Amino acid sequence: MQFLAQIGLSDVDPVSAGVLSIFMCQNDPGLCDEWDANAGGNRAFVFGSDATDVVSVPDDGVCLLEETSAVDFVQVQTDDYLEARERWARDTGRSVLDVLGQVRGLPAWLQNDETPACSVCREPMSFVVQLEEGHNHQTAANFGDGGCDYGFRCTSCRRAAFLRQR
Repeated sequence: MQFLAQIGLSDVDPVSAGVLSIFMCQNDPGLCDEWDANAGGNRAFVFGSDATDVVSVPDDGVCLLEETSAVDFVQVQTDDYLEARERWARDTGRSVLDVLGQVRGLPAWLQNDETPACSVCREPMSFVVQLEEGHNHQTAANFGDGGCDYGFRCTSCRRAAFLRQR
């Protein structure tokens, strides 16, 4: 599986610590059931605060993206993700395609609400992050040509889940 993203949980909830780390199948979209949080095509893990060190890129091995990138967080005062993207683009004069997702808030589902249940306690998981595919082919993850990926966690059981819609 390819490492996709790491989200600091303190960015989601100021009293939380640790990270949500997200991995996805490296095959063409649709071959690994990425749309199902429990089918094995995606994996997400919650790691404690002792796992927040930045690691170096390995000197050898297969690099699946030509480049990698970090992102900036920009606070926009609205609960509507689509409205936030439009407002940000208007205020900055940049394209909405430059917005690579959201942390916190409510997911902007492309299809129906597919909030996963925790595999341990069976309660609905909390939304953490929505990721957009990206517009630059050198750094964009392959989300099936315009899909979105959604990350969740169970705060009580420290479990995580990840799924795709397109």
